[in-house]
Amino acid sequence: MTPFTWKKFLVITSILGIVYSGVLKAQTVYELPEKAERVLFLGNSITYGAHYVNYVIAYLHLKYPDRDFEFINVGLPSETVSGLSEPGHADGKFPRPDLHERLDRILEEVKPDFVFSCYGMNDGIYLPFEDGRFLSYRNGQEKLHQKVTATGAGLIHLTPPIYDEKKGAAYANVLAIYSSWLLSQRYTQAWQVIDLHWPMRKFLEEKREESPEFFLAADGVHPNETGHWLMARELLLGIGEHQVDGLDSHRDYFNKQGRGLEIFELVEQYQSITKDAWLTHIGHKRPGMNTGIPLEKAREESNHLLKKIQNF
Repeated sequence: MTPFTWKKFLVITSILGIVYSGVLKAQTVYELPEKAERVLFLGNSITYGAHYVNYVIAYLHLKYPDRDFEFINVGLPSETVSGLSEPGHADGKFPRPDLHERLDRILEEVKPDFVFSCYGMNDGIYLPFEDGRFLSYRNGQEKLHQKVTATGAGLIHLTPPIYDEKKGAAYANVLAIYSSWLLSQRYTQAWQVIDLHWPMRKFLEEKREESPEFFLAADGVHPNETGHWLMARELLLGIGEHQVDGLDSHRDYFNKQGRGLEIFELVEQYQSITKDAWLTHIGHKRPGMNTGIPLEKAREESNHLLKKIQNF
């Protein structure tokens, strides 16, 4: 695009946000096919943290107890889809890992039926908007899309959660732009995209009208419990699970589901066993990660947990 075109894009971003947080969210619902048993989550530290992932997994186990799900989370802290890293990242100890260094191995080892992908938070490397970085983000997302869909797996892109503008309005705007572009791919490329960004932004703005000190991420980046629930809620709404509509806490849902909180706790145990095992088995270039137990043992232990979940 020419600079003039990008300038127009930036101008309409706020307008797109208003539209996307209302009409488009209501109109766009996707399906998690019945044949999709092995479900993969890709992302950065927010996905590795796993709270929104766990909410989604626990919900789906409760709602569909007869489905033979296997959920695999290979989120990697610091990672980008753009391949970029800021100078001196991690005090100069290592550059940000690039998803594309390991994506082929992930797809080969996991062989997913369906993929949820959440990138963007790190991809502007915490600097103001710049065309070259934006191009790297777009190219990285397109490459990801091509590789995943070439395997025959379904794919839903998730827009990045918000960066708190109190920590930096310029970078908050970067993520708004990246989110709006990703949403536009619904119409230009027929991608499946679920919006997390604009609903989170709307929620935060409304809460701050009541309490100016309210936040969803203490550091501006990593969502707290409420922030992760909002991510999970929008994902679930995006696949047609309307039972969570209007609920602002995971407890509002799981407390009403009999042994819902117990199943959620089992899902958390499942994640603690499996995610590090899968990361180590696949391999990555991010120092300082837990090694985890060997994958074969992790799958044995996680299968035991899955049986407990299914027996509730």
